[in-house]
Amino acid sequence: MTLAKPARPSRSLPGFGLTLGFSLFYLSLLVLLPLSMVFLKTAGLSWEEFLGVVTDKRVVASYKLSFGTAFLAAVINLVFGILIAWVFTRYRFPFRRLLDGLIDLPFALPTAVAGIALTTLYAEQGWIGQWIPFKIVYTPIGITMALVFVGLPFVVRMVQPILQGLERELEEASYMMGATRLQTFQHIIFPEIVPAALTGFALTFARALGEYGSVVFIAGNMPMKTEITPLIIMTKLEQYDYAGATAIAVVMLVISFILLLCINGLQWWASRKTEEN
Repeated sequence: MTLAKPARPSRSLPGFGLTLGFSLFYLSLLVLLPLSMVFLKTAGLSWEEFLGVVTDKRVVASYKLSFGTAFLAAVINLVFGILIAWVFTRYRFPFRRLLDGLIDLPFALPTAVAGIALTTLYAEQGWIGQWIPFKIVYTPIGITMALVFVGLPFVVRMVQPILQGLERELEEASYMMGATRLQTFQHIIFPEIVPAALTGFALTFARALGEYGSVVFIAGNMPMKTEITPLIIMTKLEQYDYAGATAIAVVMLVISFILLLCINGLQWWASRKTEEN
C-alpha cells in the first residue's frame, strides 16, 4: 500500500522563481540602477575633489539644517501623530470623518502649493504671522513647519490601524485591576504601537530629508542660514556641475541609509520585545 504524498501548500502567486525575477528586475530598474549611477558619476572625482565638495562650509551648513529640521519634524509628528490617531479611534465627534480624510491632504496637495500657502499665512504681514511676535518665514522654524505639514500623515496612518485593532477588554481589565489611565497606556497600549510609530517616524524623516517643493519658498534660501541640501544639489545641476551634485547626493544617501538602518533595527527590537511580553 502506497502512502499518498502530502499536498503542497497553495501559493497566492505561483512560480517563486518567476515572481522573484520580476520583483528584482522592477527593484533594479527603479531603485538600484539610478542609485548606482549616482555613485558612478561621483567616481569621476578624485578623493581630494570629493572631500573639497562635500566638506565645503556652505554644504556642511546645509547638512546640519536639513538633518536637524528633518529630525525635529519627525519627532513632532511622532508625538502629535500618535495623539491624533488616538483621538480619531477613541472618540466620536462631529465632522470626525471629514477631519480624518483631511489628514491625507499633504499626499495629494502639490508641495509647491503647500509652501506658498504656508509662506502667505506665516509671513510678517500674513494672516497669522502678523500676530506672532517672532519671525517664522525665512527661518529654520518655517522650514520645520513645512516638513511637519508634509510628513504628518505617515505616523497617523501607521498607528491608527493598530489602535483600532486593540481589544478594549484589555484596557477594561487593566482599569478593573486598579491601574490608572497613564499606567494602562504605558503597559498595555504603548508597547503595541511602538513598532508602527517607529515606522511612521522613519517614513516622516525620510520624506522630510528629501523635501524640496514646500521648503524652497518658506526657507528664503539664504546661504549658511536657511539653505537646504536639496537646493544646493539643484543649484549645482543648473550650473552643470553634475559630479559635485552627485557627490553631495552620495553623502546624503549614505547618512540617510545609516540612520534608517538604525531606526529599522530599533523597530525590530521593539517588535521582538513586544512579542516576548
